[in-house]
Amino acid sequence: MSEHGSDKFIYHEPGLQHQFDDMGQQEESVSIGMWMFLVQEIMFFGGLFTAYLVYRSRYPMAFAAGSNHLDAFWGGLNTLVLIVSSLTMALTVYYAQKGRKGLQVVLVILTMFFGAVFLGVKAIEYTSKYNDALIPMHGLNKVAKAPVGAHKEEHAKPCWEVTHGEVHEYVNPRGEFQWADCSLVKYAQDHNFLTEAEKIGYFSNGQIDGKKFGDKVRIFYFLYFVMTGLHALHMVVGLGLMAWLLYSIFKYNYNADYYMPVEMSGLYWHFVDIVWIFLFPLLYLLGRHFMH
Repeated sequence: MSEHGSDKFIYHEPGLQHQFDDMGQQEESVSIGMWMFLVQEIMFFGGLFTAYLVYRSRYPMAFAAGSNHLDAFWGGLNTLVLIVSSLTMALTVYYAQKGRKGLQVVLVILTMFFGAVFLGVKAIEYTSKYNDALIPMHGLNKVAKAPVGAHKEEHAKPCWEVTHGEVHEYVNPRGEFQWADCSLVKYAQDHNFLTEAEKIGYFSNGQIDGKKFGDKVRIFYFLYFVMTGLHALHMVVGLGLMAWLLYSIFKYNYNADYYMPVEMSGLYWHFVDIVWIFLFPLLYLLGRHFMH
């Protein structure tokens, strides 16, 4: 047999793409590419975290008020769900190295299940904000007109004396953002907690201005929806990645010689989980002690 004729029998390792010389070169290239992608994702979310920290340092009471309206139970549940999903994803990589296809399939399906649960909880939270008029965009909140013959509701006491969580009749004919609880401002004023920016930003003619304070709380909810919304979008992408991975597990017999797609998918999933680990305390927990 000629030298040229034997070329077609050259052995190629499973999963080796034609542009690489060997698996070591391919794995190094894929790993560097994924880490470069994750670094730019860190920079992207880093800008949002920076904006959050800048505004929170200027208006801590407004951010605490907004944070205290979030349900820490749902946030904590989602944190637990993602931690468990990281475990199932890590085990998927482990059993890919062992070549255990059946366990890989089960664990990927579990990871997708936990991701879907996370998104379901976010849908519950977003619906709550819609019903409570806390979406910071005009016209995107629940519309409710006052009953026929009823007068526009007027608070019997100023907003700084409103008890946190006090329920009022919901009237919002234009679906606007609404906030009427300034009790934290009064608390901070009495204990000399207000920053210089807050002394300017919350008051009009020496009195607490509910509208000005509500505008600062609105900044918190802008950041809340942008940060959690983009995180949820990354979770949707992650679920799509898991669906592809499930297909590829049937296509390839991943083992110790070739499991790079599983490992890279796991890196992305862990990154999404880690971002939430930072979002949860920043959005749900900081300032909660003021309400006790």
